Amino acid sequence: MLLLDPATTPTRHTTLPTPVGDLLLTGDGDAITGLYLLPSHRHFAGIGTDWIADASPFRAASTQLAAYFAGELKEFDLPLAPKGTPFQRDVWQALTTIPWGRTTTYGQLAAELGRSPAASRAVGMANGRNPVSIIIPCHRVIGADGALIGYGGGLPAKEFLLTHEGSLPAPEQSLF
Repeated sequence: MLLLDPATTPTRHTTLPTPVGDLLLTGDGDAITGLYLLPSHRHFAGIGTDWIADASPFRAASTQLAAYFAGELKEFDLPLAPKGTPFQRDVWQALTTIPWGRTTTYGQLAAELGRSPAASRAVGMANGRNPVSIIIPCHRVIGADGALIGYGGGLPAKEFLLTHEGSLPAPEQSLF
């Protein structure tokens, strides 16, 4: 049996249609390394020429994402392996503790990490670099004034996700 060094294991990927748009899932065959809203997620550089299109490693993720969008799943249980600095990984871990239907601010997240309010900017930058959106719920972080700011998939997607989770009221529908 040939064992590959995880650093040289080709990235596997698949695209999943969802109510918020197509999602690109990436992984190493064992864990999810990325989830990007297409077509133009701010931090996604594009599919690598050595990547392998293979939906099989993403069956559990596809099932859980379908249940999430159906309102049947409120907490993901998937192996994740996002690449980042230790600080970024601490922020991303803290994001996973924000419950469905709740939001927090960058300052509150900094405090949760034992940092001063001045660290809220660094927390925001780490939040913005989250490579596994939705599953690591960076969309649940809002501005101190309650404004929807800073989402790599775009503010309309953030608004959709927060409305779906009940964090924002549904937009009023016009009678005309």
